[in-house]
Order: sequence, then C-alpha cells, then structure tokens
Amino acid sequence: MFKGKIKSWILLFAAVFIICIGAFLLFSHGSIGTVAVIRVDGEVYKKIDLDTVTVAYDIEIKTKYGYNIIHVDKGSICISKSDCRDQICVKQGKITDDGVPIICMPHRVTVGIEGDKIDA
Repeated sequence: MFKGKIKSWILLFAAVFIICIGAFLLFSHGSIGTVAVIRVDGEVYKKIDLDTVTVAYDIEIKTKYGYNIIHVDKGSICISKSDCRDQICVKQGKITDDGVPIICMPHRVTVGIEGDKIDA
C-alpha cells in the first residue's frame, strides 16, 4: 500500500517536471530573437535591432543579380519588392521571430532573425 502511494507521487512529480520543461521550450522559442540580419551573397549586409525601430523604413539592395526592397518595422521585417520572376520572397510576408528566414534565391539575399541582441 505504501509503495503504491510513493509510485503515484513519483509519477506526479515526473509529469509536472515534463510539463514545465515543455512550457519553457514552447514559450522561450523566438522570444529573444529581435535582431534581423540581412545577407547578400552569404555576407552580412546589415543587422537591425527590431525592438528599437520607431518609424518604419525601407532598405534598397541593388546587386548584379537584381534589386530587393526590404521593409523594416517595429518587431518585423519583410521583402516588400523584388524584380525576381517568382516573387516567393515577397509573397512570404513579414517575419517576427527566429523561425523561417526569407530567401530570394535569384538575388542571393536572405533576411532572418537571430536570437541575440546587437552588441553595443
């Protein structure tokens, strides 16, 4: 009888522990990532802390492959215009966390959000 109660308590604590770990992993994903990184041809072109943006603005990138206009807003970033044929990068829309980056393959431009603040 005593062994059954101890087993029940151990299972209860194990379940609570697993739920806590799961909640931590679920809610911590993307919560720190506020630095947008724009890369052209694999090289870092610009880093932007999206939390410090007060007024939305555009960045124009012209390369030998074509042009992209990147729209920066508080907490989000997107490729708003591009002269590539497929327009997948434009259709992807805004990104707000460090999940899937925006990639313009024909122009070799990537826009992603990393999980670190910019070093001052």
